[in-house]
Amino acid sequence: MAKLTKKQKALADAVDANKLYDVAEAIDLIKKNANAKFDETIEVAMNLGVDPRHADQMVRGVVSLPKGTGKTVRVGVFAKGAKADEAREAGADVVGAEDLMEQIQGGTIDFDRCIATPDMMGVVGRLGKVLGPKGLMPNPKLGTVTMDVKKAVEDAKGGQIEYRVEKAGIIHSGIGKASFPAEDLRANFDALVDAIVKAKPSGAKGKYVRKIALSSSMGPGVKVDTADVAGA
Repeated sequence: MAKLTKKQKALADAVDANKLYDVAEAIDLIKKNANAKFDETIEVAMNLGVDPRHADQMVRGVVSLPKGTGKTVRVGVFAKGAKADEAREAGADVVGAEDLMEQIQGGTIDFDRCIATPDMMGVVGRLGKVLGPKGLMPNPKLGTVTMDVKKAVEDAKGGQIEYRVEKAGIIHSGIGKASFPAEDLRANFDALVDAIVKAKPSGAKGKYVRKIALSSSMGPGVKVDTADVAGA
């Protein structure tokens, strides 16, 4: 087992691994110990009582974090004509059609979120093996295949994030930066958890929200008491 550095040991000692903290206490503890030389991301890990290998137990969706993410999100849009102009005016960073497809096939993906108008899905579909594994494939259920390009771009730029349960039944998501005020992190935490609770699939059995932990990029995980979480 690798030996902990003095800093890592101090961080680990600051957290009681056997304690369940209330949300406010957990956020304060994480902010206090986020001492890296960069603005650490505050992350949530939620362990759900689902098996995503079954279609009726998949948990996936989008939620707008009311206080933003603290990150600059680059948005790519597949559109032509007036819709392409609309995307640029809304602040999209990359806009194109077949030319954008060729750029991506050549190995250049210069965006974090991808939006497409329905008529472009024939082109986008040819990129499934490239965009799919990166979680960038536009999806009508997530609002990223739409004619309302302006709203989709503004949402993506304004703090909307996508969440998706992983194989082990866990959702990982950032809710802001360590520099955010505690109340802003709490507002984002509540918005994310509320969205995931409301997205409970029909096939979920037993307790749905089993465990929640908060952490910073470089810090230890802090277990959250699910009794302090509305709807959990």
